Amino acid sequence: MEFSREELGDIYAFAVELGKQAGQMLLDAAKLRMGDGSKEEKEHVQKENAVDLVTETDEDVEAFIKGRILEKYPSHKFVGEESYSKGTRRDYLIDDSPTWCVDPLDGTVNYIHLFPMFCVSIGFSHNSKPLIGVIHAPFLNQLFSSCSGRGAWLNETQPLPLIRNPIPPMPEKAPSGCIFSCEWGKDRRDDPNGNMHRKIESFVNMAAEIGGRQGRGGMVHGIRSLGSATLDLAYVAMGSLDIWWEGGCWEWDVAAGIAILQESGGLITTANPPEECATAPIEEVRIGSRLYLAIRPAGPSATETGRAGQERTVREVWRRVRNLDYSRPGA
Repeated sequence: MEFSREELGDIYAFAVELGKQAGQMLLDAAKLRMGDGSKEEKEHVQKENAVDLVTETDEDVEAFIKGRILEKYPSHKFVGEESYSKGTRRDYLIDDSPTWCVDPLDGTVNYIHLFPMFCVSIGFSHNSKPLIGVIHAPFLNQLFSSCSGRGAWLNETQPLPLIRNPIPPMPEKAPSGCIFSCEWGKDRRDDPNGNMHRKIESFVNMAAEIGGRQGRGGMVHGIRSLGSATLDLAYVAMGSLDIWWEGGCWEWDVAAGIAILQESGGLITTANPPEECATAPIEEVRIGSRLYLAIRPAGPSATETGRAGQERTVREVWRRVRNLDYSRPGA
C-alpha cells in the first residue's frame, strides 16, 4: 500500500487541524489553572493538585486525538504516550503499518509550572518512515508542520528553516559557534557511571574552551534545555538550535519532530559515538532507538556541501560526548 500525493495531502490537512484543536485544549486547561479568581475556578483547582490536573488534561487530549483519528482512519495504527506503559515495551512501536504516533502533552514539567515550552505532538509514518509531523505549542502561538515532499512550515506560511537567504553553512569550527541543545533527563541516579554523570561530563566537554578537557573542549556558543524533546527538534528544524543530543526519548517524543526536521533538510543519527568516530558511516536513526543526535539544516560553504558540514559536525560532537545507556527494556 502506498499513499498518493493527494491522499497524503488529505492526511496532512487533517493532522494540522487536529493539532490546532488539541493545542487549544491544552491552552484552555492552562488558562483554567491561571483562573480569574472566580469561585467555580477556585473550587476546581482546589479539588486536585497541579500534577493531577495535568494528568487529567494529558489523558483527555490523547482520548480526543485518538477518537478523531480512529473515526476517520479506522484501519490506521495508533501509538500514544498514555496508551502504552512507559518503560515496559521491548518491541519497536513504529512499523510498516500506517501509524499515528502522538504525545498529547510534551513538556509536562513545563506545563505544571506554566513555563511556555510545552506542546502537542502528532506524527504519521508509513513503511517505518516519518511522513507527516505536527507540533503545536499554543502558549507560544507556534504551529510546526511538515508533509513529505511539501516542505516544513511554521504557522503554515513560513518555510523552515527560518534563515533561507541563503541557509547558512555549519560553522567552520563546529561545535564552536553552535547552540547545543540537551536535556537533563529523568535518570538522576548519583552514580559516576550513570546517565546523569555521563551527560554532565558531555555538557562540560561541549562548553569548555578550545584545547581544554584534553582536547575535547567544544566552546559551543551556548547550551539550552527547553524541557521538551519535541520542541528541541522543532527548533533544530527552524535553525534556531544547531545541535540536539539526547537519550531516553520514546517514539511519541520524536516522531513528529523527526518528520519536520528531515523535511526541513536537517540530519538525525544516533547520539552514541561509534568506536571510529572519524570513519564510521553516519546512518539515519530508527524511530524508537532512544538515542538521537540532530543537526540543523545547513547550506553549502566555499569548501563543502551542506550535508558534508552536517556530517563533520556529527563527528565533532561524537568526539566530545559519552555513550548513554538507554536501551529498550528487555532488549
